[in-house]
Amino acid sequence: MPASRTSTPRPRTAARPALTASQAQALREALALREALAAGRPLTPEQAAALRTASAARTAVRRSTPTSSKRPTAKPKARTKPKARPKSKSKAKPKARTRRERTPRSERTGSTWSTRLGVVALSTLLLPALASVMLPGSDTPGHSGANDTASLALTAQTSLLQKADRYRQLQKDVATRRAELDRARAAEKAARAQVAAQQQVVGSTAADLYRAGPSERVPVLDLNVHDPNATSSALYRSALAERAGEALDGAVVRAERATVALTAASDRVASAEDDVAAISERADVVLQNARAEVADLSPAVTAQLATLGAVHVAGDQRARNQQATARWQAYLTQLAKAEIEPPAAAELADPADLPAGLSPALDASGKPVPGIAWAVIGSHPVTVLPAETVAAVSSALSQLGKPFLSGGAGPDAYDCGGFTAASWLMAGYAVPASPQAQWAAGASVPVSSLQVGDLVFAPGGQDVGLYLGAGEVVGASAGTFQVGVRPVPAGSSAVRVTLAAPAQPNAALPAGGDRGACGAPLPKPGPVSPAWGGWSNGQIPTEALCALGTGGHRLRCDAAASYKRMSAAYESTFGSPLCITDSYRGYASQVSAFIRKPALAAVPGTSNHGWALAVDLCDGINVAGSPQWTWMTVNAGRFGFVQPDWARPGAEKPEPWHWEYGRIS
Repeated sequence: MPASRTSTPRPRTAARPALTASQAQALREALALREALAAGRPLTPEQAAALRTASAARTAVRRSTPTSSKRPTAKPKARTKPKARPKSKSKAKPKARTRRERTPRSERTGSTWSTRLGVVALSTLLLPALASVMLPGSDTPGHSGANDTASLALTAQTSLLQKADRYRQLQKDVATRRAELDRARAAEKAARAQVAAQQQVVGSTAADLYRAGPSERVPVLDLNVHDPNATSSALYRSALAERAGEALDGAVVRAERATVALTAASDRVASAEDDVAAISERADVVLQNARAEVADLSPAVTAQLATLGAVHVAGDQRARNQQATARWQAYLTQLAKAEIEPPAAAELADPADLPAGLSPALDASGKPVPGIAWAVIGSHPVTVLPAETVAAVSSALSQLGKPFLSGGAGPDAYDCGGFTAASWLMAGYAVPASPQAQWAAGASVPVSSLQVGDLVFAPGGQDVGLYLGAGEVVGASAGTFQVGVRPVPAGSSAVRVTLAAPAQPNAALPAGGDRGACGAPLPKPGPVSPAWGGWSNGQIPTEALCALGTGGHRLRCDAAASYKRMSAAYESTFGSPLCITDSYRGYASQVSAFIRKPALAAVPGTSNHGWALAVDLCDGINVAGSPQWTWMTVNAGRFGFVQPDWARPGAEKPEPWHWEYGRIS
């Protein structure tokens, strides 16, 4: 029977110990980690490590604590014996449960607080709560297995994102060092030329002196007491010889200095080469670590990884995206149930030496397919992809719905080459950023032998996507302005990233196709429809748009990029960036504006602002004829912005502040 609350009175003077500096820091770190997870921000390496440690701690605690399903069954006792303990059916006799001793609060130490901060704040508070709420596809909070998988997927994504960012930074450093190396080599070349020039001067002067006679080298020898008229000539030639000697001495000094400068320039070249090699080596280590990490991910974790971060899309595209993701997760679930772990790509390189349980995958002609293998589940062969391919595809699917942006490489927006490069970088492979460079550097495979993860290039080579199977690819499209799943274009070409690069670059793909860069539709005469991505007017989610960097304003990503360039040009003239009062206007905002200004605002669902392609500007631009408005009329077209005819001064509805990206009205 529990002890009475009055049997061990708690002194009122016993105060809870104050937090030490380390304990307070631990609490701050726990709260920062929770806020970062809730906001979806990438974690720092220290936070990711803390999250992994907490996840391991929760797993250890759960395994050491009997659950309701693992407790020994007990034979029911009569109600007349409430104090008797139930008998266990397990072989080991359970230890008798004793009354829990309460430790007076006045005797507790700081270790209790450390445990609370390190385990409770991280494991109990962050992992189960945030993972169950934030991670798509996780079960309810009561299902710890699903929560653990979701937590591991989130941790893996964060870690791989950090490695990708680290690799990109190292690549920037390499580019900087290579530029320094180029300058050092140019300086060395110039110094070498200077040395050669000075040596030429010294050599030619020395040769002339060698060929000269004694009187030419020493003119005073021509002095003759019997010929006074020769004195002036001899002295003059002596002065010239002395000057020539001084010039030779100067040339020798300059040659020595040039040699010293050449040595210093050569040292700088060697130092720059060492820097490039050292940073490149560190970048290679980052890639190796990423490949090692994805090789340790289970199919269950990578299946969860495919759902992290995807943005909701509209229309038929939504169903296509969901079906592709479900098909991919079903494949990984099949591997997980069969306890098949995808091996590293290096283990599948040689069809004659595959891991146990795997056999070579064969094409239609019976030849081994490089880079993949077969396993048998039940009585059916199943393709086993490299672990790196699995990670790349899951990472690609996790970005579905993200906006398209020319030159974008993630993680918020992409173009087609940047998307495929970012997906494979998450798997530890660095591929170039443009489709043309990806094709040239990849190992070409016939389209008839396409495998999941291959890079598929549209005719003309201006567009690229990641093959998903079932005749579909995932990529960042300039046609829909978002990352999505689409059919493989007819006449495509493909490369396999996990195979060794060819000794010689692939021949350039022939020009062709009816689309522009990244699948952009070719311009057609006539009015342009402002609709894009399958969204209705005012129904575009903010995650599918790009921020303008001020006041929460957003536009479609291509319009946002042009707006920023236009704002920079405006600032160079007027000393401040563009002043903006309105940009994308959702349907609810349109309703509010129509209620407040029925004579000015458009009918809800028809506003040009609802397509995320229109802006309202201020600070003088809103006044027709002002210098600011005049600047816009002259320069806005260079950035794709125009003022529609109806908004110009003297028109039916003049709004000098209203500008649109492209002629949409």
